[in-house]
Amino acid sequence: MSNSTNTIQQMMQDIGRRARQASRAIARASSEQKNQALLHIAKLVRERSEEIVRVNALDVARAKTKGQDAAFIDRLTMTPKTIESMALGLEQIVSLEDPIGKITPLQKQASGIELGQMRVPLGVIGIIYESRPNVTIDAAALCLKSGNAVILRGGSEAIDSNTLLAQLIQEGLDAANLPTDAVLVVNTTDRAAVGEMITMTEYIDVIVPRGGKSLIARLMAEARVPMIKHLDGICHTYIDADADVAMAIKVCDNAKTQRYAPCNAMETLLVNKTIAPQVLPALCKIYQDKGVELRVDDQTRNTLEAAGFKDLVNATEEDWQTEYLAPILSIKTVADMDEAMGHIEQYGSKHTDAIITNNQSQANRFLREVDSASVMVNASTRFADGFEYGLGAEIGISNDKLHARGPVGLDGLTSLKYIVMGHGEIRT
Repeated sequence: MSNSTNTIQQMMQDIGRRARQASRAIARASSEQKNQALLHIAKLVRERSEEIVRVNALDVARAKTKGQDAAFIDRLTMTPKTIESMALGLEQIVSLEDPIGKITPLQKQASGIELGQMRVPLGVIGIIYESRPNVTIDAAALCLKSGNAVILRGGSEAIDSNTLLAQLIQEGLDAANLPTDAVLVVNTTDRAAVGEMITMTEYIDVIVPRGGKSLIARLMAEARVPMIKHLDGICHTYIDADADVAMAIKVCDNAKTQRYAPCNAMETLLVNKTIAPQVLPALCKIYQDKGVELRVDDQTRNTLEAAGFKDLVNATEEDWQTEYLAPILSIKTVADMDEAMGHIEQYGSKHTDAIITNNQSQANRFLREVDSASVMVNASTRFADGFEYGLGAEIGISNDKLHARGPVGLDGLTSLKYIVMGHGEIRT
């Protein structure tokens, strides 16, 4: 083992021990203390907004020099608007009920004992993320409110932004008389630190990866610590034969073009053949006017070319399996909802899928049968987000079924333990 590897291992073991010790203090912290820390962090974020933008510009400049693509730059860039969203997210988390210590109604058993469940923190959460510096604030806030300590390991591309934001978090903790070790930032960009984190089962209870496929794939292969994760966001919208055309155009435009980089942006549009001639020409004109490349199947091509469209790309098998995170959209015309749901089952990533319809029985079938973390009726897939769901800033989105599913907020960062209230009962 090299000296460098030894040093990284020692550093991570030290961080793990400190986080584990702090987790006991943060688990017993009062709601008032935790809220005080979060409000102080929100205040600092607003007061130092210009400094955050200035420091973030250094990270963005380096990323551009290295030739990172537009989607990457979008995720990395912090603006006054995104900074204000961070502060609002902190305040929203403050307004949420503290889940820790809540007890379900006690149920009396035949033996006389009373049985319930109490919500408790998971302990120490490790967050491994890439280009989104806002995750530093969002993740720390959710972990703190849910009584967990957190170890944050951001990517090298956001090192300046993350360092500054971590400093603000430390100041907020200190102002509320909470241990600053409750939020620890791994300040090395050495990839060996990730390898240590994902095997530190004695110190870390769960890992939440926030990044691209290569990061998630590596962790799935190497991690010994349990994970809350999603690999892809291949989100679909199906326009049913009974859809309102104006609504379908408005919602599907938003689902694709409101922002291209997030994992809840629509990547594949499925259109019932009955309504395709009514909805596709108007909708696809909007897409092309906004510079969206359209990759289409044969039926969709016929419909659009009959309406005078050009510059269409033939969709391939790979397109149905691709999360573009870019101004590219795959479109398929389907015979009915069964074909649409079959396509989603075959190619979807169980993230978010939506139907546009005025037919309630069709909507109900879609809700029951589409096996995704978020299933929507007459709404943009862009709503699949912790802030929009009223959870406060999310720690991530899970398309697993255990332990949490969909946007992961406070409850997703807790567990339940059984509690038994007795009156001297003994088992016979």
